[in-house]
Amino acid sequence: MSRPSIGKIAKCSTVATWAAALYVGASSFASAEMLELEKDELKLGFIKLTDMAPLAIAYEKGFFEEEGLFVTLEPQANWKVLLDRVITGELDGAHMLAGQPLAATIGFGTKAHIVTPFSMDLNGNGITVSNDVWAMMKENIPLGDDGKPVHPIKADALKPVVEAFKAEGKPFNLGMVFPVSTHNYELRYWLAAGGIHPGFYSPENVAGQIRADALLSVTPPPQMPSTLEAGTIVGYSVGEPWNQAAVFKGIGVPVVTDYEIWKNNPEKVFGLTKDFTEKYPNTTLALTKALIRAAKWLDENNNANRAEAVEILSRSEYVGADAAVIANSMTGTFEYERGDKRDVPDFNVFFRHNATYPFYSDAIWYLTQMRRWGQIAEHKDDAWYAETAKSVYLPDIYMKAAEMLVEEGTADKGDFPFGTDGYRAPTTDFIDGVAFDAKAPNAYIDSLKIGLKNGQTISGSDVVGG
Repeated sequence: MSRPSIGKIAKCSTVATWAAALYVGASSFASAEMLELEKDELKLGFIKLTDMAPLAIAYEKGFFEEEGLFVTLEPQANWKVLLDRVITGELDGAHMLAGQPLAATIGFGTKAHIVTPFSMDLNGNGITVSNDVWAMMKENIPLGDDGKPVHPIKADALKPVVEAFKAEGKPFNLGMVFPVSTHNYELRYWLAAGGIHPGFYSPENVAGQIRADALLSVTPPPQMPSTLEAGTIVGYSVGEPWNQAAVFKGIGVPVVTDYEIWKNNPEKVFGLTKDFTEKYPNTTLALTKALIRAAKWLDENNNANRAEAVEILSRSEYVGADAAVIANSMTGTFEYERGDKRDVPDFNVFFRHNATYPFYSDAIWYLTQMRRWGQIAEHKDDAWYAETAKSVYLPDIYMKAAEMLVEEGTADKGDFPFGTDGYRAPTTDFIDGVAFDAKAPNAYIDSLKIGLKNGQTISGSDVVGG
């Protein structure tokens, strides 16, 4: 699976107690070799998506080895298997859906304390529909002076299509990759902003289709195009390269990107068990350093390294998709209808815009969506959201790694959000213009037109309370 190690970096002779002190408090660092690693041979998991790129680049460019780590990267069958293997220790860490550490920690699905010191990227997803659905939608979409559809395309254009399916007694089936995936929440957000109900969850019914106009269900990312082609689903929400694959195969049209749904939204994270970070603090720090370096390489010099990254990702041991398909989005463009390729320089962001810093506010947005759709069954006060975010997102480790990289001369201080309180500024950068302030999560939930509100729960198929 992985290229041969080129020889271990000699370990520092510094005593372990001094190394531990270094981790928790010192502000002066000379080199990566000052860290005495508690564990230096690691197995890390990923799913075959382009946003696993920081792992592949940290491996291929030698950043893991330069931090004293000897890593095996291993693709996983699906997100559940990946999470379970991190929990059992078969994997030391993994590329994860941002919702996975949060959901596991609060006990939605598998219960385990999973944490993240590193956010892997911003944006990178899209929503694709079948050619037949697109033909129906297109009647409701204005055209620009160039004769092409005006973007962003809102789900308002899809609503008459969903209603037509319903009138004919046909289900409107859509795929997403996992119940706590960004893709699920982005698809739900887009649908609801256009007046289409994506359905509720309840403790008794975890299908997520209670009261739904559109029926969302799980499909593994690499299977999305074939499932669409078979007619089992009529659209899906997924990361790249599986939207562009539909364009290349001529079976579907991506109608909106997550950048258009929520500009510079957080995507994947690097997940570890809390026990791992406590047992191996310096190893966690070294991992974070290597991943920051990889993310920086991916974005530096105005994406100058992306062509090389595409070649690496196209290999069978990583994403294993055609390089041309990966390049369609990875190099700063995105193709909607075949031939309608547009510049989207921030479709994949790995480092700029503080992409790698684990903001508490990002975690809180995911928690609000879990509550909105019933995955969090009962009302929680604002303090609960903040406390939960801080139990999962670990920016202190990230900033310690950043300090070391600055001291070593491999990064600039201005690359990092020194002095932040862990919250992004409130924003209205959503497709519906609704304001999100992570310090007032309940007010935000109540401001959304479709979804559970303060005091409401699901009983059977009914919304009660509130």
